[in-house]
Amino acid sequence: MPAVATITEVRAAEKVIRQYLSPAPLIRSYALEKELGLQSGRRVWVKDYGWTPVGSFKLLGAINWMAQHLDQIGDRPVAAHSSGNFASGLAFAGMTFGKRVIIVMPEDAPEIKFARTRSFGAEVRTYDKSTDHQTGQRDRMTREIAENEQAIQASPYDDNDVISGNGVGGLEIVDELKRQEREVSHFVCAVSGGGLMAGHALAIADEFPDAAIIGVEPSGADDFAQSLAAGKRVRVDHPDSICDGLLSYDVGEHNWPILREHVTASVCVTDPQTCQAMKWIDTQHGLRSEPSGASTIAALLSGKVALEGDGDIVVVLSGRNVDPEDFQKWTRDVA
Repeated sequence: MPAVATITEVRAAEKVIRQYLSPAPLIRSYALEKELGLQSGRRVWVKDYGWTPVGSFKLLGAINWMAQHLDQIGDRPVAAHSSGNFASGLAFAGMTFGKRVIIVMPEDAPEIKFARTRSFGAEVRTYDKSTDHQTGQRDRMTREIAENEQAIQASPYDDNDVISGNGVGGLEIVDELKRQEREVSHFVCAVSGGGLMAGHALAIADEFPDAAIIGVEPSGADDFAQSLAAGKRVRVDHPDSICDGLLSYDVGEHNWPILREHVTASVCVTDPQTCQAMKWIDTQHGLRSEPSGASTIAALLSGKVALEGDGDIVVVLSGRNVDPEDFQKWTRDVA
C-alpha cells in the first residue's frame, strides 16, 4: 500500500505555495442560495480556481511537486501527461523554477489549454485520445520521454506532493470560513483522478469533521462512484463526457485511501445538466466555466446533492479553460 498524504503535509505545502501564489477567491453566491431555496442563515460559497495564473486549481499541486523535486530534477527535463490543466500548471512551475517541461496532451484538447501551456515555455506532444484506451499511447509516450530523454516524470494526480499542494486550496477555504465564524455542512468537489478532492478532503475533514464531502463525476466517467460501491478502485476503460478534465480511467493509488475515508458519496451529472450549469454560472455570475468546473454547480442545480442540515455549502469551481466557440456550442440551446 502506498504512503498516504496527511494534513501535516498539506500545511507544509502551504508554506511553499504562499511564496508564489495568492489564495484563489472564495465567493458567496447569493444566486445559488436563492436557487437552492436555503433557509435563512445558510450560505453557499464558490471556490473559484479560474483566478489562478493558469485558470485552474492544477497549479497548486504542480508548484508543490516541482519545489519538492528540484534536487532530483537538476538539469533534466520534467515529463507528464495531462488533459490540459496540469499541463499549464506544470509549465508555470517549470517557468518559475527554471526547468524544462515536456507535456503529452490529447490532440483534441481545448486550444486555450494548448496556448496556456506553451505560453509558459513547455513543449507539447500530442496523442489520439479516442483510441488511447486500446493503445495506451498516452502512458507509453510519457514513459518513453522519461526513458529516452532522462526526464523526471510527474503525475497529474497520483502523487502525495501533488495531493498536498492541491490541499492548500482546502486550507484557504477553511481559513476564510473560520475567520467569518462559519460552519460547513456540505463540501462539493469534482473527482477525476482524485488529486483535487483528496487534498481538499484532508483540509475540510480536519476542520469540519461533520461536513458531508460529496464527489461529482460525469455520468459517462463514474469510476469513483463505482469504486465507492465496490469498496475498491474500479477502472472505466472508455470514459466519455464533454468534461475533458474529468476523464481519468480510475482514481490514483495514493488518492484512493483518502477518498475512501473522507468522501461520503459521489453523484453523477449528465452533459446536458453540465451545459445548463455553464449557462447559469455565466448568466448569474458572468463566469465562463469549462465543463469540468461547472459539473459541481450542475450537481447542486439538478438536486443531486441532498442539502439537509444548517451549515454552509462550499462548492469548488475547478477551472475556466474553455474555448469560446465550444462554450457557445454547449450553451446555445440551453433553456
